[in-house]
Amino acid sequence: MTESIKRARFNRCLWPYRSLSAFILAGLIVVLTGCAASPPRQPNNVCAIFSEKSGWYKAARKAKKKWGVPVNVSMAFVHRESSYVADAKPPRKKLLGVVPWRRLSSAYGYAQATDEAWEDYLADTNRWFVDRDDFADAMDFIGWYNHRSSKQLGIAKTDAYRLYLAYYSGPTGYRKGVWKNSATIQGYARKVQSQSSLYAAQLKRCGRKA
Repeated sequence: MTESIKRARFNRCLWPYRSLSAFILAGLIVVLTGCAASPPRQPNNVCAIFSEKSGWYKAARKAKKKWGVPVNVSMAFVHRESSYVADAKPPRKKLLGVVPWRRLSSAYGYAQATDEAWEDYLADTNRWFVDRDDFADAMDFIGWYNHRSSKQLGIAKTDAYRLYLAYYSGPTGYRKGVWKNSATIQGYARKVQSQSSLYAAQLKRCGRKA
């Protein structure tokens, strides 16, 4: 038997297993693609968001019951921080104005939680198996952070404007008033406040609790 005939027979024997492997690989690709989180189609309509994203309203309400921060406030934070992009990261600095370099901070995920803030959250809550790119975990983090700001800084949990100033500046930065000379930070906070008010009105119209 020639070598070429042997190879042909060997390949025929392997064919079913190759087909099976290809099938499994294709299936995995489909599953992983389906699991990849995509931003909601109407980010400025919180009722549409909750209709589109199964489980998000439940996660937002759970965080509200736990930490006392209204759903519209927490959702406005996510809108501002990541535009509902699960794996959002800050842009990179440019070396010599051209070459991509380090990122501006370690912020990551729906809530743009930094490494330091996330470690504080984990240590304080003793939670395990949580991720910044998981929506429910991000809701819990935002609730925890704003609860801490309310407790430490005396900010009402309905005051989206001041809560965001503290979220962006950190507790120490807020106390020092670093935001007072920053039109940018104040502008961000006003946008969060406006988005929170919009979401609150929408929730009433669609019969969802804030």
